Amino acid sequence: MMVSRAIRHHNRQKSRPRLIEILVHTGQHYDYEMSQVFFDKMKIPAPRYQLGVGSGTHGQMTGRMLPRIEKVMLKERPDWVIVYGDTNSTLAGAIVAAKLRIPVAHVESGLRSYNRRMPEEINRVLTDRISDILFCPTETAVGNLAKEGISDGVYKVGDVMYDAFLTYKKIAAQKSKILQDLQLRPYGYYLATVHRQENTDDPERLLRIFSALEELASEDCPFVIPLHPRTRGALKSRGIDLKKESCVRLILPLSYLDMMALELQAAMIFTDSGGMQKEAFFARIPCITLRDETEWVETVEAGWNFLAGADKKSILLAFAKANKPRQPASSGQFGGGEASRLILEAIIAASPLS
Repeated sequence: MMVSRAIRHHNRQKSRPRLIEILVHTGQHYDYEMSQVFFDKMKIPAPRYQLGVGSGTHGQMTGRMLPRIEKVMLKERPDWVIVYGDTNSTLAGAIVAAKLRIPVAHVESGLRSYNRRMPEEINRVLTDRISDILFCPTETAVGNLAKEGISDGVYKVGDVMYDAFLTYKKIAAQKSKILQDLQLRPYGYYLATVHRQENTDDPERLLRIFSALEELASEDCPFVIPLHPRTRGALKSRGIDLKKESCVRLILPLSYLDMMALELQAAMIFTDSGGMQKEAFFARIPCITLRDETEWVETVEAGWNFLAGADKKSILLAFAKANKPRQPASSGQFGGGEASRLILEAIIAASPLS
């Protein structure tokens, strides 16, 4: 999103050679509120290729992606392939490019949870191994790569999500009407998301998490939970039914701007999402992380993020700790909001025509 924006800004400078960006959407996320809405609301150019991979097991999705991505790359013959994050699409794109000897740039490189049960951890480790340029968001990420013997082509550029946060937080505050639509008071609700496979695929973990949220919710401060399709299906299949009188409100997934508006004025955030941990930190909203570990250790060390796992007692204890006053924190470890520009400059400098 932000690198695409940097490319468009670059192309508006008449003294610079024009860059051609070819966006490929694998279709790993196909629900409107988790996919197309980003292009509609954030004014991102429409993808040139829609591969329509859809849902399935990790192996099925990755397997369907490989030949479809290969067909695109053989047709377009790009100078660089840029992959983002730690999804199955990330790994598939990197594998195809590496086998075709097309240079790979990995944005958000060097993150480690050191939990190989997470599909995302497998994706990010393998992608880092076959990337030519590795763009790290933090010094911790650079250190993680160094421990694995990776130092060539490593750049600490800051976090593209921090770029996005700085760019869109004012727009979200001005344009989103989600608080009014849901009849919420600023700082009068808790915001939660649960979607990680480790939580949705384990009935006991899922039950303990929602039991803790129900206990913490009240009429004065209800929970608002935009429900990921995977979580909705897991709740239904496991027979986990929230009480009708519960102050936990399950809603459909939201657009990026609506979600950011909710984050900015939540009393507290509960999540197993890496992105939301960071956004909570950027917004200075205390966060309870519903996982046993996190890639974003900086937010924990700063005293704004509390690891609770899926144990009810641990979640309640973390909530008590998060309710206490804390020291102001700087977002400096995530860069200065220039990550996207630095990424683009590094790729241009490494290109044959530069």
